[in-house]
Amino acid sequence: MAAEHSVGFEPADRLAEDRESVRRRFWRNLKRVAAQLPFAEDLLAAYYCAFDRQTPRHVQASLLGAIAYFILPFDFVADVMPVLGFADDAAVLATAIRMVAGHITTEHREAARAALKRGVEEEATD
Repeated sequence: MAAEHSVGFEPADRLAEDRESVRRRFWRNLKRVAAQLPFAEDLLAAYYCAFDRQTPRHVQASLLGAIAYFILPFDFVADVMPVLGFADDAAVLATAIRMVAGHITTEHREAARAALKRGVEEEATD
């Protein structure tokens, strides 16, 4: 993956290589904290883009690394801290999204909004 570019993010890079583990752990973590995340829609849109077969591999790798960072049990800033807890996750995700923004489509964003409306239910066909 992109380990040579990501100083300090090696655990996220290793986790991102296991797509099924990312998928499973993503939904568990998101369901637990969705109400606290001001960037939940962006995170979900990134998730749908990362698992879209039409998305180029290098874009998938970037987004999976950011998503893996979100699901890791340890962070630079602990997620249990009010307000600041998800600041590092948001920064990593925002950076990844900026790098690949042209690949996150209207369909990915609509799927994210629909999932949030449903209460963040995992779809078996993702």
